[in-house]
Amino acid sequence: MEDTSLFVAYLLLEEEEELLTVLDPLKRMEPNPMYLARDKEGFQNILIPRHLLKDESVFRKFYRLNIDQFNYILFLATGESFASLSYAFRISPNYISRIVKQVLKLCSEKLQPIFMPIPTVQNLLAIAKDFEEKWNFPNCISAVDGKHIRIFCPGKSGSQFFNYKDFFSVVLLAFVDANYRFVMVDIGSYGREGDSGIIDKSNIGKLIKDEEFYPPPKLMDENIVLPHVIVGDDAFKLSKQLMKPYSRNDARLNNKKAVFNYRLSRARRVSENSFALLSQVFRIFYTPISVNPDVTDYIIMTACCLHIMLRSAFLEESNTCFFGVSNSDQLPMQNFIPLVAMGGFGNIEGFAVREGFTDYFNSSTGSVPWQMKQVTRTDTQE
Repeated sequence: MEDTSLFVAYLLLEEEEELLTVLDPLKRMEPNPMYLARDKEGFQNILIPRHLLKDESVFRKFYRLNIDQFNYILFLATGESFASLSYAFRISPNYISRIVKQVLKLCSEKLQPIFMPIPTVQNLLAIAKDFEEKWNFPNCISAVDGKHIRIFCPGKSGSQFFNYKDFFSVVLLAFVDANYRFVMVDIGSYGREGDSGIIDKSNIGKLIKDEEFYPPPKLMDENIVLPHVIVGDDAFKLSKQLMKPYSRNDARLNNKKAVFNYRLSRARRVSENSFALLSQVFRIFYTPISVNPDVTDYIIMTACCLHIMLRSAFLEESNTCFFGVSNSDQLPMQNFIPLVAMGGFGNIEGFAVREGFTDYFNSSTGSVPWQMKQVTRTDTQE
């Protein structure tokens, strides 16, 4: 063997020994919170490893499962491109794209039945109890909201995903409980569809109209019986099952209606805050998503399921948020766009139910001590 070959072999051996020397203490170090937004044991015991096992070919060894899992978590948590992840892990972008799609698909399929099963009457009654205790809105079984999530134009899609804000998007509709956890989500409507059409065609829109979905009405006072409802904003139509606020002009001229708007806003804001919490942990929502639409659906569903898991694991009685994330943090307004107000008129039953809640919130039984102060304060007051 020539001297040059021996020298190269020696350098390679020395480099390998140095690498092992460096990696050994790194394995004993605690994981950086920037990369792991959950406990170390949970990361190692994720539910999908056995579904990712592959037969080792005669040409090369498959990558370890923890690298596959780490790639997809880092992709969700940072929004890094496949090219930048390939530099970090010395894996080709094409292989990383296959890893991410495979793991996201498995996560959405395995986690959704665990964290977002179809709610039962008992589940809805428990949610209603939480809304009454934490947000002073009785008989509320969820807050509903929707967002346009910005994506890059998919290939050969034409104008299907092009929305009224002049960018490409898919729509996320969600039911949210009193603890900022998603109860149900509907993902994947085309951005070009009108928001009213999106809501009417979605599974969530159909559930809102399904009277069998709701628990039976509850006696709130001697003279007031109120049904269980969902609270939303002006993007939704008023109905017997869904409460929305009075118009600003009506609330400005009538304190009772202003009180209703205030109480409804307290309950409805959990849906806005849940989207803010989701985007603060999974920073992929701060950039336009540049994958195929089917993978985008997997990304959103997986992020929602992991959000529920994190909220359930770290929820405290004080309702403080996890990992130093504030529930008042702003949404990424360039990538989480609200649905436009639908307009139109509610039905007669919807007006009657809203009047019933208005009367109850202004009665001695249903009022809270601070509501009039909040309603009558001006911008100049502290």
